[in-house]
Amino acid sequence: MARAKSKKTEKKEITPAEVMLQPITDTIEKNYMPYVMSVIVSRAIPEIDGFKPSHRKLLYTMYKMGLLTGPRTKSANVVGQTMRLNPHGDMAIYETLVRLTRGNEALLHPLIDSKGSFGKVYSRDMAFAASRYTEVKLDPICAEIFRGIDRDAVDFVDNYDNTMKEPVLLPTAFPNILVSPNMGIAVGMASQICSFNLGEVCDGAIAVLKNAGTTTDELLDIIKAPDFSVGGLLIYNRDRMREVYETGRGNITLRARYVYDKDAGCIDILEIPYSTSIELILKKLTDMIKAGTLKEVTDVRDEIDLNGFKLTLDLRRGTDPDKLMTKLYKKTPLEDAFACNFNVLIDGAPRQLGLRGILDEWIRFRMTCVKRELSFDLAKKCEKLHLLLGLGEILLDIDKAIKIVRETEKDDEVVPNLMAGFGIDEVQAEYIAEIKLRHLNREYILERIKEIEQLQKEIAEIKSIIESERKLKNRIVKQLEEIKAKYAVPRKTKLVFEDSVEEYDEKDFVENYNVKLILTREGYFKKITLQSLRGGDEQALKPGDEVTQMEDAENISEILFVSDRQKIYKAKASEFESKKASQLGDYVPAKLGFEEGERVMAMKPLAGYPEDQYFVYLFENGKGVRVPVSSYETKASRKKLVGAYSDASPLVGAFYEEAPFDLLLASDAGKAIYINTKLIPVKATRTASGATLFSLKKGQKVVLATRTPERHYKNYEKCRKIKVPAAGSSVEKIEKE
Repeated sequence: MARAKSKKTEKKEITPAEVMLQPITDTIEKNYMPYVMSVIVSRAIPEIDGFKPSHRKLLYTMYKMGLLTGPRTKSANVVGQTMRLNPHGDMAIYETLVRLTRGNEALLHPLIDSKGSFGKVYSRDMAFAASRYTEVKLDPICAEIFRGIDRDAVDFVDNYDNTMKEPVLLPTAFPNILVSPNMGIAVGMASQICSFNLGEVCDGAIAVLKNAGTTTDELLDIIKAPDFSVGGLLIYNRDRMREVYETGRGNITLRARYVYDKDAGCIDILEIPYSTSIELILKKLTDMIKAGTLKEVTDVRDEIDLNGFKLTLDLRRGTDPDKLMTKLYKKTPLEDAFACNFNVLIDGAPRQLGLRGILDEWIRFRMTCVKRELSFDLAKKCEKLHLLLGLGEILLDIDKAIKIVRETEKDDEVVPNLMAGFGIDEVQAEYIAEIKLRHLNREYILERIKEIEQLQKEIAEIKSIIESERKLKNRIVKQLEEIKAKYAVPRKTKLVFEDSVEEYDEKDFVENYNVKLILTREGYFKKITLQSLRGGDEQALKPGDEVTQMEDAENISEILFVSDRQKIYKAKASEFESKKASQLGDYVPAKLGFEEGERVMAMKPLAGYPEDQYFVYLFENGKGVRVPVSSYETKASRKKLVGAYSDASPLVGAFYEEAPFDLLLASDAGKAIYINTKLIPVKATRTASGATLFSLKKGQKVVLATRTPERHYKNYEKCRKIKVPAAGSSVEKIEKE
């Protein structure tokens, strides 16, 4: 049997002419922008009702399930029903539900009444139970979230598969956008809205409704500051708060709240900042204890129980708890910042609004909702009045109405005959025709007709409200007052004024004692306590190294190290471990993170930055300058200053001048000058190159600057100069073994 030959498929090459070129801008616009807009509008940024689509779909599903008034149901049941509106996975829906529950404690006013384990907002590791084990229903406050939703207060749209309707927004009867905290990250923008106290927000909205000219400062007096579900302390700065209220951006500083148990010798932390977690705090505390930077604490325990949050720190005897907490606030997440970014979707477009802007937009939205509710009620009442007016017509001759119905041969002729007999329209005739025979009596009809006058009054009242902006606002004010009286609770986050906050001072936590600081030419540094330093001790040095500086200081002193690359490094004496004379010490370039090849030229321990003391810099080109030490003072705690002195010529020597002193400059030509530092000019600018001190011939350079010329030369006194610039005099070197 002959084998069929396999045909090789020929690969067709695409010619450049067949490639359709498309500008990158068109690609982004067609392929990327739809995704971006979907994330911004349909996922991450909340709208004026305070909800993202995922929240809205979940809550509306629970509302339609009758969970506002009925008993709790399994969370799994809610998740399953929500998937009719939300096409995402069940876990995404359940995580959304968890955050809205009373058990999770993420909201000031939880929207879901829960039973079971839902984790905690202050713990990232405390997991919530599976949806089949937990039960939920809507919290009573949701009655205000859905107020008017069945009376045409908001628009409805089809769900994702066009099988049912869902609301575009929820008609929240209070500014939920400011009461429920919200965070979302979209594409190119984000939103982070903190929560405010419900009572204060209602009062603020009422103030704006009553007086459109309410200022930001007046709002600050009413809505004092954000309020968080976990409590804590808020460091209050009115100017910073005003910036948040006006622009919708800014940082709020939050602190943990603690109590000191004197009998047990421990600190109990009862509330922490909303923006952190107990795991982050515990990790930082344990790391500090292991590193030896938190010697005041002997043990840290998580004591969260049914009574709520509790983190316990056992203290060493004699520790001041308040001073310790200033340190922990500075060094750990027990103090944290909440970054406000009030991005809200308004009419489908993202806008960054301040507090007043959000209130104005909510009032506009709420007035539309209330007007639509009233219009719905008006239509219903007008319809009922119309029917009752028709009923009133047959009161004149009930027998005639009965006769018309009885003598009409065909069913479909009853309504037309009633219309002709009494001069009423089809709707009225249909209503009369449907009345039961037992109700065609004078008493029943008279009782119904009595409602006409009341209906007419109600219709007139509703029309007057709809047509009057002032009456509409008064109606909203009344609703807000009722909501405040029913649901408002005292502030959980307490305010602490910034000027009353005790700042952390590192000196309070450093044991202070006198020390001797030693620096060698090769860059080795020792801190030796006076107790361990004896007069006959010989300093251990590397071969060829020598001690260049020996300074008295305290353990709390700040030390400035001058490098040969126009930099000054700052360090605390307490950061160095105490050494013995028999040890080499710390290698400064490695300890302070010098660049490769960078050397230490000098050091100076300081207790302050006096204006009448200077750093003296001498350069290879024979120039010198004095720079006030106050030029190196910084407000921030900086570890490195660049541009410490001029880079016009390499540095030969650096000295600290408390009072004028003599120093010797020697050149590579065997000549030197011996001058007093008062001849060196003072320059306020750190990078000033100074003035010429040593007149050098072409090709010559200064190779040595020293305060101890007797260690290097025999006849250095003959090199003394009283004016600069000066030519050098010959000197004779001391031969060293």
